[in-house]
Amino acid sequence: MSREKMRDRIFAFAAGRFGTRPEYLWSRLPDCAVLRCSNNGRWYAVVMDVEGSRLGLPDRGKVDIIDVKCSPMMTGSLLAMKGILPAYHMNKENWITVLLDGTVEEEQITALLEMSHEISSHSGSGRTLRTEPREWLIPASPAMYDVEQDFRRDGTIIWKQTANYIAGDTVFIYMAAPVSAILYKCTAIEADIPYKYDNGSYHIRKAVKLKLLHRFTKDDMPLSAMKELGVSAVRGPRGVPDTLSSALKKLCRE
Repeated sequence: MSREKMRDRIFAFAAGRFGTRPEYLWSRLPDCAVLRCSNNGRWYAVVMDVEGSRLGLPDRGKVDIIDVKCSPMMTGSLLAMKGILPAYHMNKENWITVLLDGTVEEEQITALLEMSHEISSHSGSGRTLRTEPREWLIPASPAMYDVEQDFRRDGTIIWKQTANYIAGDTVFIYMAAPVSAILYKCTAIEADIPYKYDNGSYHIRKAVKLKLLHRFTKDDMPLSAMKELGVSAVRGPRGVPDTLSSALKKLCRE
């Protein structure tokens, strides 16, 4: 995809998703544009062209890039991806640079834009991102996903993020019928990970990485016991009531 087309698609996404349009602030940099959050005026992206040598890229002329904001906890993981570099002219702890030469796919870029907008829109607006960990209960279908097989590899799994997880959260995995019981206690070690997966019927754009802490047997906390503790169904991510939380903690100590 050409430079102009990639820029146009990014700006079209920003306009449609967030209602924001590029601003060209410097006459001496006519190709440099910023995108601002509409609620507080803070930048959430900067699109520009720079000499590749300034980015540490050998034998490259000018390249188009976009700077986006990210959580400092994610910077290391993102920099390990091809086409993502330390931030150019921005704070390298919580900004990254993404090449717009086709190395990083468009869906990955828009996922990073969404993350950057979420972080920046909360900054200075009187709203804060959650920092205190909480407990979650999430469902899994044994017919669709072999959780145990993935845990056996290195004790971690990548899970579609459909709730406001943060690193440090505790996540209990409930296996649906025919198991119908909580089988795993995990901790979220990374959240809001831009992730591309699409098999036609199921897609992931953002993920959380879970580390296994404890395995339960199917008889430890079946649905019948969960109902007595205040949980009659697990259809999506939900909080864990105190009664169930206490019972699960006791099982982990036994």
